[in-house]
Amino acid sequence: MQDSNQKLLAAWEVHQRGDYAAALATYQEIVSKEPKNANAWCYIGIAQHDLKEYAQAVEAYERAIAIQPAFPIALNNLGNSLRYLGRIEEADQRFEQALKLKPDYFNAYRNRGTLHAWTGRIDLALRYYADAMRLHPQDAELHRNLGVISLLQGNFEVGWKEYRYRWQCTDASQTRYSQPKWIGQDLQGKTILLYAEQGLGDTLHFVRFAKILQIAGARTIVHCQASLAAILQGCDGISSLVPNTWKVPEHFDYHCSLMDVADVMQIDLSNIPGETPYIKSPPNLVAYWKRQLNEILPPAKHRIGLVWQGNPNHQADMFRSFPLESLEPLCSIEDVQLISLQFGKGSEQIKTWKGSKPIYQLPADLDQSSGAFMDTAAILHHLDWIVTSDTSLAHLAGALARPTVLMLGFTPDWRWLLDRPDTPWYPTMHLIRQTTIGQWHSVAQQVASYITNKLHPPA
Repeated sequence: MQDSNQKLLAAWEVHQRGDYAAALATYQEIVSKEPKNANAWCYIGIAQHDLKEYAQAVEAYERAIAIQPAFPIALNNLGNSLRYLGRIEEADQRFEQALKLKPDYFNAYRNRGTLHAWTGRIDLALRYYADAMRLHPQDAELHRNLGVISLLQGNFEVGWKEYRYRWQCTDASQTRYSQPKWIGQDLQGKTILLYAEQGLGDTLHFVRFAKILQIAGARTIVHCQASLAAILQGCDGISSLVPNTWKVPEHFDYHCSLMDVADVMQIDLSNIPGETPYIKSPPNLVAYWKRQLNEILPPAKHRIGLVWQGNPNHQADMFRSFPLESLEPLCSIEDVQLISLQFGKGSEQIKTWKGSKPIYQLPADLDQSSGAFMDTAAILHHLDWIVTSDTSLAHLAGALARPTVLMLGFTPDWRWLLDRPDTPWYPTMHLIRQTTIGQWHSVAQQVASYITNKLHPPA
């Protein structure tokens, strides 16, 4: 046993360095010799969770608990993996069991709060976050999560303040610069570096602030994901664009993340800059795709573009993406042609589509020659509607001012707020919200009714 404990500790050091697979191999070697080693099974669960193998992680934690029932760490971790699988009630039960065994278990309170934040029980989320706060009042992740809830509720003053704690979280990757951070200083005649902070959708969403700062007198350098460099060439307010795979070759006076600009400017529901379009497609590419669509697709009175799957690596993807079959109610809309804007993960579902209208696929080399999103953006100009899950394409469509219906999960990302059918961020976007977790068919039925009324208004 002493030897196995030493091996576990050594493997855990490997694990903490980010080599989850190597650590997992050692943990598995230990249980092959000691199948009743509850600690090793728990470590296996941690590694498989970190590898996003959540179902396997659940099995490992359950093995650990079967061997050692009073094991609060394994129970808490099991609850966390069940959360990622969308098994909400089971997850909550496991957190409760962990807290009965260890009433001062900070991580279990915080994880339980996050479970309920994800699933729309904001009251319970705040209750368990408050329990966690009493134990660790300065925990950065906890403050960040409270910030997200406040932003979702439309309380931007508190939300921005709490959300700043994200920079102190372990998963933050804020670049250090010798120049000062912009916190509202006069920008007349100054150069400011604005850098992408999170996903592609976030950059497409917040890049609008470059124009506002440029109007305030700044020269703006946008340091963005390389895959967005082409499409952002057509964005208002950018003086210089640099892919973030390159170092910034120019002098600048201040720096700020694109998202932090909204915080510094004290953006709230009264002053959200919702002017669109702020991204534009090259006219020659728009004209090219008008000809191409007419050549590769049958004639159609109206065309609807579809996206149903976001990045599967997103931590809450199981709550925002939906199966293609959920969109079958759209077949009831008269005089429309359904076109897939889905590429990569999720596009394989078209093979098993059983809707009464076909879904047409675009060429596989889309966006390959002109740059990421370039062909797609041009195609959006020739669609009557875009129906999408909460993905980067939703932000692209909104930034282009295209008519869009966004299908939202029960608890949406904070920027979509609660209850309302519109968004001040994108005036051409209509929001239709899930009323029961996991049920998307009824959302699509509402989408079909909404678009039908828009295309064929009642007399």
